[in-house]
Amino acid sequence: MEAGYVIDRPNREKASSKTTRAIVVALLLISAAVMLIVMLGGWSALQSGPVLQLAYVIAYVGMAYYVGQWNRGPLPVAAALAIILGIFAVIAAPEWFQRDKTGFATPDSVFGTTGLEAQVLGLLTWLLVPLQVLLIFFSMQGFRQDWHVEVERPVGTLDRGPGDPAHA
Repeated sequence: MEAGYVIDRPNREKASSKTTRAIVVALLLISAAVMLIVMLGGWSALQSGPVLQLAYVIAYVGMAYYVGQWNRGPLPVAAALAIILGIFAVIAAPEWFQRDKTGFATPDSVFGTTGLEAQVLGLLTWLLVPLQVLLIFFSMQGFRQDWHVEVERPVGTLDRGPGDPAHA
């Protein structure tokens, strides 16, 4: 970059891009929180799932950080992981409701105390399904918004009028 020029990222200044970014970050963090609640509240009933759930929580929080920094690289990864998590949630939610019968104890939490009731865990797991559908939609929307586009401008010129190439 020569002296007297600045890098401008016009697509990041659009209200739609800012809104999409905020929604994706929120969906990633809410999904991570719901997964963490299910993991901690149903610890004793999970079958080799805590490691995968913890990996998902860490991945979602990490992706939320990078998306918050305008990095669009994690967006297709978030959509792909949301597809997989959505499938897992559709399969797992009915199983939690099956545990709400005579003969099944309330699962213990990770802290050794009584965990959440099976119906609550089932409801939270069902909640992950629409969250993942929304995450897929908004991640792909953000990817289409071209957050990565950079335009070199002479210092002191930030015209955003109809003739400006970055305005299009």
